[in-house]
Amino acid sequence: MIKIQDTIVYNDFLTHSSLSKKQEKIFEALLKSPETYVYKNEHQLLFEIILRDRIIDTAISLSKSKVRFAIFRLSKCNEQFWIKNELGGFQLKEGVLPSDAINDIFINSHLYAFECATAIVIVFYKAILDVIDKQTFNRLFSNLLLYDWHVDQDLGVKTKKGEDYLPGDCLYFKNPEFDPQTPQWQGENTIYLGNDLHYGHGIGIKTSEEIIAALNKKRKKDATKSAYLLPQTTRVDFIYLSQFSSTPGGYRLPINKKYFITGTLGSATFLYW
Repeated sequence: MIKIQDTIVYNDFLTHSSLSKKQEKIFEALLKSPETYVYKNEHQLLFEIILRDRIIDTAISLSKSKVRFAIFRLSKCNEQFWIKNELGGFQLKEGVLPSDAINDIFINSHLYAFECATAIVIVFYKAILDVIDKQTFNRLFSNLLLYDWHVDQDLGVKTKKGEDYLPGDCLYFKNPEFDPQTPQWQGENTIYLGNDLHYGHGIGIKTSEEIIAALNKKRKKDATKSAYLLPQTTRVDFIYLSQFSSTPGGYRLPINKKYFITGTLGSATFLYW
């Protein structure tokens, strides 16, 4: 369910939508959710839809790149933009713009190797870079460190329990009886692409069943417990980040007969699927 606090005139949105089919699917997922998603205005909602769409596209781009999977000890980066620290993380080099350093991961992908959590964070940063202007991005993320789940506070990454999986979320597959010789396979962070497809760095784009099967091959001897999808979601702070973007003109929500508008309560308008 979606709750928009400011009153909106819906007549303009009854038949016209400039959202892509993928963006409409994201909007539908928000509507169908048993959770209530609250927005102060249409801009916040549209920004989340657009950013989620970009997260999906960025994950697919990373999966097609030449970036390799590596444990922290063996991680690699382009030293023109990053300094590899003693933990295997990448610290932004002095004098380098954060936007240039993030873009380089996709331009010179063959120079990079990292594990799955860092891959997810990179996807988040790149997607945000693509939907806000570079100057704002460079100001917000001026001291980038890419290492595991270390993230800038302006990214607003939070994990919450529940099975409200939406396209563009980070999900986690846990492997409870992993082989202690390969602790990197104790689980897999993925970007949920929709339609039961996930991008997991080191595994690729797979269904839930395929990711579980891949992790089960990395269990200790005589293991009996299967890997499984944890009931949790990890997301950036869409509403906070929306203040740094101007929603492209011409975007319209695809409200039509298959959606139900249940009316208003005070200044809030509720949309149900």
